[in-house]
Amino acid sequence: MLLKDFYNADFAAKLAAMIKKVYPSFDEKGFTEYLSEELGDKSYSEKMAVFTHAFDQFLPEYLDTLSVFQGILGNELSSFAVMYSDGAYLAPVGKYVETHAAEREEYFLPSAAFIYELTMRYTGEFAMRPLIRVNPERAMAKLSEWSLDKSAYVRRLSSECMRPNLPWAKRLTEAVSRFEEYSHILDNLKNDPDPYVLRSVANNLNDLYKYDPEKADIIVRRWSDGTPSPATLRIIRHGTRSLRKKKRSDALK
Repeated sequence: MLLKDFYNADFAAKLAAMIKKVYPSFDEKGFTEYLSEELGDKSYSEKMAVFTHAFDQFLPEYLDTLSVFQGILGNELSSFAVMYSDGAYLAPVGKYVETHAAEREEYFLPSAAFIYELTMRYTGEFAMRPLIRVNPERAMAKLSEWSLDKSAYVRRLSSECMRPNLPWAKRLTEAVSRFEEYSHILDNLKNDPDPYVLRSVANNLNDLYKYDPEKADIIVRRWSDGTPSPATLRIIRHGTRSLRKKKRSDALK
């Protein structure tokens, strides 16, 4: 089954039932009927937009809706491997937060707090990116804090959400523009015990080589001084893959 096909009328009914349990005045029938009519054979991104519009219609204002969604988050993931299976039901929730989180300054802290919880059940990187874009100073301070968190899901988020070229997301340069903070966060993660966190750091570095090779070199040179740990060496190896590929390509010209 294609990912987009998971988000169908049956899924909408199940999601509605979950919301009804924590928000008794919820118009479960109206919500389900609306989605059944609107989802159709749309693309994944179009369906996420439909869910967001449905939440806007049938749920209260943004901050109150975050409280509703808090009630359906469920248990933390058992591993990163099941993030996109066990956590798939939360994709529309993440899209809703991504859509509205940066609309008002007073949304910042409640949104960040919710994203912190969300990322331990699904992925919060897309929802966090608008906050980085509109308020990089506050967002980078929060990511620095998260880079030292006890949860590997949160530590991974602190890297993943600030990638310049995160797949399926608009390019984000605000994090790299605050290079001291950006590199400090990656420094905190370069010896992380979790392989998924290390992979995110490597992908971040690989993105940076495409966007600003000079800044990427600054990080790699600093990490290469002395005796880098095996984890850091793996990051450097994986994070320079596009650079090596480009050099091989240039050599053949």
